[in-house]
Amino acid sequence: MTASSHHPALSAQASAESLVELLDDARRRTLALVAPLSENDLGTQHDPLMSPIVWDLGHIAHFEELWLLRNTEGPVEFGEMPGVYNPFEHPRATRGALELPSAAETLALLTRVRERVAGRVRAIDWTTDDPLLRDGYVVRLVAQHEHQHNETMLQTLQLKQGAPYAAPRGWDVPAALPVARDMVHVPAGEYSMGTDDRVWAYDNERPRHRVWLPAFEIDRVPVTNGAYLEFMHDGGYERRELWSGAGWQWREQTRASAPGYWEQRGAHWSVRTMDRVQPVPLDHPVCHVSWYEAEAFARWAGKRLPSEAEWEVAATWDAARGAARQAPWGAGPATPPVANVEQLAFGTAPVGAYPAGTSPSGCTGMVGDVWEWTASDFTGYPGFVAFPYREYSEVFFGSDSRVLRGGSWATRAAVARATFRNWDYPVRRQIFAGFRCARDA
Repeated sequence: MTASSHHPALSAQASAESLVELLDDARRRTLALVAPLSENDLGTQHDPLMSPIVWDLGHIAHFEELWLLRNTEGPVEFGEMPGVYNPFEHPRATRGALELPSAAETLALLTRVRERVAGRVRAIDWTTDDPLLRDGYVVRLVAQHEHQHNETMLQTLQLKQGAPYAAPRGWDVPAALPVARDMVHVPAGEYSMGTDDRVWAYDNERPRHRVWLPAFEIDRVPVTNGAYLEFMHDGGYERRELWSGAGWQWREQTRASAPGYWEQRGAHWSVRTMDRVQPVPLDHPVCHVSWYEAEAFARWAGKRLPSEAEWEVAATWDAARGAARQAPWGAGPATPPVANVEQLAFGTAPVGAYPAGTSPSGCTGMVGDVWEWTASDFTGYPGFVAFPYREYSEVFFGSDSRVLRGGSWATRAAVARATFRNWDYPVRRQIFAGFRCARDA
């Protein structure tokens, strides 16, 4: 997708209104998520891993003010607004000690900023050659930022102390469908990955470039709870030979013996998802596992984790066309019936429940349900250029974080694209993450 092709038939005013609606759609989701919460729920730091939700709300407002009011009127001043809502000045573990405004004050701030922003968006010439403004790129940056904080807030609500979060209910996921649990073969060759999109894509997704890959095989479906239970029953958490040195150290420190939010009741396992406790659904993708757990399972299965290049090729490469698709299913947004995203029912679906989202290679569920850990460190692609600020991704490049791909049930459709690169530390389990395995062919 290019800037010139995104909405060529729209007038300048219609284009501006569509950008305002994009922001308003993000805000409706935010407000729906916090509506059931009390002042105490919003202001409490429920876990050192996550911010108090009122901090997230204030950060959303200040980020929007910075990028759609201050940074659209002249040279870019900051990547993150200095002060209490700057994530680099105040790491997550310290945010519970900050003197934060009340929930009512923060919600009023969101409204005031949005009122000013709506007028500004309607006044800007979005046909400019300025890459920040052209085709509304900066508006999409801000909307996606709010989308991503929505998912972060859901991670917090899964960790919430006190009464479980009474989640707003949406649609139910489809019933299980028959699907093979084998691996698909991807031949050796030169492939393209990444994107040159300047409408939606973040800097770390660019540029599109060529990669050479030896032949490999990759799981047709994500690893399921049932398969993961086999690993557990075979002593997977106790067998030192399955774990890397760092992974075993994590295992020893945490005493982990199952995915996050699982609880053993007699001979059976249950799992809590927000305010629901149910038997572990064996045909759903495993969720809330760290990179180290994924790595240990893959070794137990005689496989490995895929590189992110292998993941993206399996998700998008169309051998018949000799080119990558925009998404596993072709084109169009990641919404049902092709992917389990934007869920308000709060949970995964059975593997194979979205056959319309099958990739050309034959893999299913590559977008939605769970973020999938890859073997790759988070680094820039060849030719990477930071834009519009280094603090979004470049400062995180290195071997400390692993790349996750594909989005989860909680990810908004605008973010759940095949080229989107999430990243986190290998120890993290609060994210809605699972995995699939690969091996050399």
